[in-house]
Amino acid sequence: MWTVPRPNYRTGSCGEGEIAVNIGGVRVVLYGDVLNRYPDSRLAELLNCSTQNHEGISSLCDDFDPGTNEFYFDRDPDAFKCIVDVYYFNEIHIKPGICPICFIKEMEFWKIDQAVLDECCKSYLSEKEEELTEIANKVKVILEDLETDRCVTCTQRCQRFLWRLMEKPGSSRPARVIAIASFLSVLVSAVVMCVGTIPELQVADAEGKLMEHPTLDAIETACMSWFTAEYLLRLASSPHKLHFVLSFMNLVDFMAIVPFYVVLSLTYFGTTSLMELTNVQQAVQALRIMRIARIFKLARHSVGLQTLTFALKRSLKELGLLLMYMGVGIFVFSALAYTMEQSHPETLFRSIPQSFWWAIITMTTVGYGDIYPKTTLGKCNAALSFLCGVIAIALPIHPIINNFVVYYNKQKVLETSAKHEVELMELKSGRDVRRNSRD
Repeated sequence: MWTVPRPNYRTGSCGEGEIAVNIGGVRVVLYGDVLNRYPDSRLAELLNCSTQNHEGISSLCDDFDPGTNEFYFDRDPDAFKCIVDVYYFNEIHIKPGICPICFIKEMEFWKIDQAVLDECCKSYLSEKEEELTEIANKVKVILEDLETDRCVTCTQRCQRFLWRLMEKPGSSRPARVIAIASFLSVLVSAVVMCVGTIPELQVADAEGKLMEHPTLDAIETACMSWFTAEYLLRLASSPHKLHFVLSFMNLVDFMAIVPFYVVLSLTYFGTTSLMELTNVQQAVQALRIMRIARIFKLARHSVGLQTLTFALKRSLKELGLLLMYMGVGIFVFSALAYTMEQSHPETLFRSIPQSFWWAIITMTTVGYGDIYPKTTLGKCNAALSFLCGVIAIALPIHPIINNFVVYYNKQKVLETSAKHEVELMELKSGRDVRRNSRD
């Protein structure tokens, strides 16, 4: 229900205390007492400006018709329909289909403060501003790649070329070949690590202990040589060394390389009797486990894995709810199972902490069968815990999948927008060059 008269979209002259504005061909009659609620706005200044003051009127509107006292504005009428609501409701909602960034420019033109935006629109605006920031960053990266030939010295030119070769698989065919080779090296290294644990493929040393096959060791050494050369080349060509070293993915690469050389050092020191052989072997076995960190190198070459990581970050609230539901359910059902199974002489539930394990594998639908209820009430409790576990796991799945799809599509749109922006900049620069040449 309107508490004050709404603006009139009609023709004809306006009455006393009214003002007629034409916004992009749409004529609107507004009431003066309503406009004066925001005296610093453009419409209020126009209302209070004398019709004889042509200079003041021309500074506030695009054109003026003295015969009908109608003010003309070459602005978006759809955006104005949203902005005029501030005079009636003291808040503004951005309608669907209107660019929020352009709408903010409209608000600045009409001299309306952004504080009157509703909270939902503020969050939408901040999201769009973040997208524009990401597009600007992507454009900056693309422009940096295009400025390789503009480097001053030959060393800078070679450094930039090497950086694109190692970090930008889409920049050239050799860069794509290097990226594929690095990806295959990670896979081969992971396969060798797994295959090396098969007893049938191991060989016995002089003391009769099983060790990895020499062929697998040679493949492992070749992969590690590739990883080391790749890391050093990327470090040498990086424009920001400190940022490169402290980057998470580069830390993963470093942690995947270091154990190999530590094992070689410990083996050498062990053979030269500088350390006890038993301690060396234990340290070697512990460091070999760290080789599993190499599998995380796949994230560098897989856009899907990177998208999944960011989607999980955006779904921390849903994951937290899942853990909370599961934690409450595990505590409740394990306590009930322990209480109900105490009457059975052959009970497997010795304590509530031991029952936690049964509740975990039951609610997650794993069910190893090492611990199970034997009483009727215990079985009913198990059935109920199973159903609750299925429901608790299924509830946050859809938001997580939705976050993954939204983020993936958003990244594709941002990549396209960044490339389109670069193309527009190139066209504009080319047009300016042609114009200067004519002059």
